[in-house]
Amino acid sequence: MKRKILRVINFFVFLAIGIFLLYIAFKGVDFNTLVDDLKSANYLWVLLSLFFAVIGYISRAYRWKLLIEPLNYNPPVKNVFYAVMFGYLANFVFPRIGEVSRCGSLAKSDKIPMDALIGTVIIERAIDLVTLLILLFVIFIAKIESFGLFIKDNIFIPFSKRFINIVDFPILYWLIIITVFGSSIYLAYYFRKRYKRSKIVIKVRKIIRGVISGIKTVTKMKNRTAFLLHTLLIWFMYFLMTYVVVFSIPATQSLKPIDGLFLLVIGGLGMAAPVQGGIGAFHWIVSLALSLYGISREDGLVFATIQHESQAILAILLGAFSVVMLFLDSRKKRKNNI
Repeated sequence: MKRKILRVINFFVFLAIGIFLLYIAFKGVDFNTLVDDLKSANYLWVLLSLFFAVIGYISRAYRWKLLIEPLNYNPPVKNVFYAVMFGYLANFVFPRIGEVSRCGSLAKSDKIPMDALIGTVIIERAIDLVTLLILLFVIFIAKIESFGLFIKDNIFIPFSKRFINIVDFPILYWLIIITVFGSSIYLAYYFRKRYKRSKIVIKVRKIIRGVISGIKTVTKMKNRTAFLLHTLLIWFMYFLMTYVVVFSIPATQSLKPIDGLFLLVIGGLGMAAPVQGGIGAFHWIVSLALSLYGISREDGLVFATIQHESQAILAILLGAFSVVMLFLDSRKKRKNNI
């Protein structure tokens, strides 16, 4: 009962944060003009964006399957795809829960150990993070005078100032590190000795072993070339599904491919915010990024709304379809067993 109450509270807390960010993003905007601009957009480009997104989702399913195969499991691609889309759908309920949800979905449908699947997802996320950092570096090199200034002023400097304000005194800084390090060692020794045989500790050890097993799949992977190609394809599709949307409204039609790459990275940072589906955070940061090109805040929000809402609707529809297909497949298996 308490767990259900906490889930409900968490849902509304994250939702409130998203609504607040939406309020910040759209504060002072003329909604009649915004609606008119949305109506006049060319949605053929948006449909093309959704097509590229679907290819990216399918490629992500294939790539995950390549990571699972060294675990001596061979789930059908359709089940892997359904699990991936179920994960995207879950992110609209609780932020960042999608990774666990898709592992749970595939574990149930194909009887694969959950902890091992989590290990493969950790690999996926690590590789995607490295790819994002590479793209960020490319942007810095390509147009450091504008892109670098934006990321520096709006991301790096605010975070660094907060950190410096927390640990402004060198002595306090080292005292915090020594205290935390010493306390961690003591607590680890104390709990290891006292709760060595408890069920929770045994369960945690099992999960850790499973995660390590999943991470080791990279060293056993036979199709590394295919894995790399799918990674490149996924991010190329992400780039295309972002860039083609700039042609849907007049204000952004002059943007070049490198600008589309910038929007992809900035939008990715917005989607990483701890709110359902990046709502609010995506709109705010993308409209802010477009202001670098002299694009008005209203036009920036039109682009961000078209980009975010079209992809959100697609993810929700495919996620709901995947849930139905997983349910039908599960019922079919139960009938066959009977």
